[in-house]
Amino acid sequence: MIDRLVRIAVLSAPLFMVQPLLAKEAPASAPATSEAPAAKEPAAKAPSAGQSAARERQKKCGAEWRALTDAQKSAQGPKWPQFWSSCNKRLKGGDKA
Repeated sequence: MIDRLVRIAVLSAPLFMVQPLLAKEAPASAPATSEAPAAKEPAAKAPSAGQSAARERQKKCGAEWRALTDAQKSAQGPKWPQFWSSCNKRLKGGDKA
């Protein structure tokens, strides 16, 4: 009985030593194994045309906001939410003035 336990311990010891090394390599092989859970999840919807347009407007307004210096931002007055609102209206074509 003791002989059998010693053999099991001797043969399984290398496996326990290799396990941390295999755990470090697991992320490299993770995409192959992560396909199975992804099959259970519903596919993400593609954004609608309106959502894509809104994202583009937000990117353009964000670029304009970042291009302003701090002095221009303080002189201009509005904070980002007010700037976004007016910029969004302007890019949509709602600013008819």
